[in-house]
Amino acid sequence: MDGTNSSSQQLLFVHQQMFQVQLNEGPLTKLAVAIVMSVLFIWINCLLLFTLSRKQAFRETPRYVLFSHMLCNDSIQLLFTSLLYILSMSYLQIPRAACSLALFVSSATFLNAPLNLALMSLERYVAICFPLQHATIATPAATAVGILIIWFLGGVNVVIDILYAVARDGSFFSERMFCTRERIFMAPWQADVFQGFNAFYFVAVTLIIVFTYISVMVVARSASSNKESAKKAHRTLLLHLIQLGLCLNSFLYGIIERALAMTSSSRLFMDLRYLNYLFVLILPRCLSPLIYGLRDDAVRPLFLYYVRCGAQKVKPFVTAH
Repeated sequence: MDGTNSSSQQLLFVHQQMFQVQLNEGPLTKLAVAIVMSVLFIWINCLLLFTLSRKQAFRETPRYVLFSHMLCNDSIQLLFTSLLYILSMSYLQIPRAACSLALFVSSATFLNAPLNLALMSLERYVAICFPLQHATIATPAATAVGILIIWFLGGVNVVIDILYAVARDGSFFSERMFCTRERIFMAPWQADVFQGFNAFYFVAVTLIIVFTYISVMVVARSASSNKESAKKAHRTLLLHLIQLGLCLNSFLYGIIERALAMTSSSRLFMDLRYLNYLFVLILPRCLSPLIYGLRDDAVRPLFLYYVRCGAQKVKPFVTAH
């Protein structure tokens, strides 16, 4: 029985490795829509980053530093995801060294998103529940360390996979490959570890955000607290939960695609794969500037000022809080 299960898993693993997608099975207009959508929101993110960089208060306030990191991370994710999608659609082989770099960036930024949400939630939790200690806990240095930890946690799994592949095959970097995350898996257990890492991170982040959300709700109902500030933090953490749900949808992308790969119709697969890519993987990354930046009273006026290319005679005065 164990031998049968092992054989079935190996067969499924090989099938996953050998699956191919051809460009002529899907309209190029769909690809163009996805790329234009990604480029548009990368531009919005870059403009928001420029806006945040223009005020010293934004550059020194932990919540805006983390927001800037989220914008940068999502922009990189959109860029590399679009690149990998184009490569998969055109079925091009690229050097494994270049693919490994692209997969590292794509995988790390994918996991960075929920981890960054957790850190943003903890910052709001400290600001509301421990206001007197906030200035000493949420310092620029501590924020920088937190971002470094996020990148370490986000990239450790894919680095292990790449190093394992190199250890198994000394000529790994010198060959060419179809660039997908699964193709650097040298053994079936790596796929299980990959799913395990993702599940652990999302469960941990969910617990952190739910805990901070409940804690801030309790403080918001306290008569002795700053209710206005607590209510704002409450709404922010609620948005974190919504964004986490969108990130969780992105986590399901690979599972959905493998299920779609079992369909008998290649045309149906391509159509469903496109919708899966657009609404499950791309759309959540595009909503970050809308969910956070444009609703922020400190960021929105300055952002609109730069959108209009400084057409206003008076530059808006904003105060980070």
